[in-house]
Amino acid sequence: MDAVAKRFFIGLGIFALAAMVFLGTWQQKAEASVSWGQEVAEVAKLYKGVKYKWGGKTPKQGFDASGFTQFIYDDSAAHIKLPRTSQGQYKVGENVTIKDLQEGDLVFFNTNGKGVSFVGIYLEKGNFIAVTVSKGVSIQSMDSKYWKTKYVGAKRVLKQY
Repeated sequence: MDAVAKRFFIGLGIFALAAMVFLGTWQQKAEASVSWGQEVAEVAKLYKGVKYKWGGKTPKQGFDASGFTQFIYDDSAAHIKLPRTSQGQYKVGENVTIKDLQEGDLVFFNTNGKGVSFVGIYLEKGNFIAVTVSKGVSIQSMDSKYWKTKYVGAKRVLKQY
């Protein structure tokens, strides 16, 4: 290879390297950060279809309502230890109005006429995920006739930034 060809290829290499550096910094991806609530909601969705089991607190054995929320909060990146029962979970966190609900908030219901007896994890747009006897882990609408009449309140136990 003669001197002219060497200079051509060296120049081409320098140009290619400069172009890669320029394009690499110019086209950096914008990355959105995921909130704790989104993390909890996404982890909860992974267990859709797991069966209901009274007293259950693992995917293998099945879940009851408070066992599900307890497992998800601990299993997700949030690593929050919740009390075992829905009544106990209702005692932690900050009260949240229904209009201020965010993904990952706990939503509570009175399904037995004796106070808080059921809990789920708010998703968005009026939906929450919970474990029911008939459907196992599934997405429910807070606007359904049944849940609307049973709603008690909501709590936020996740850190907000």
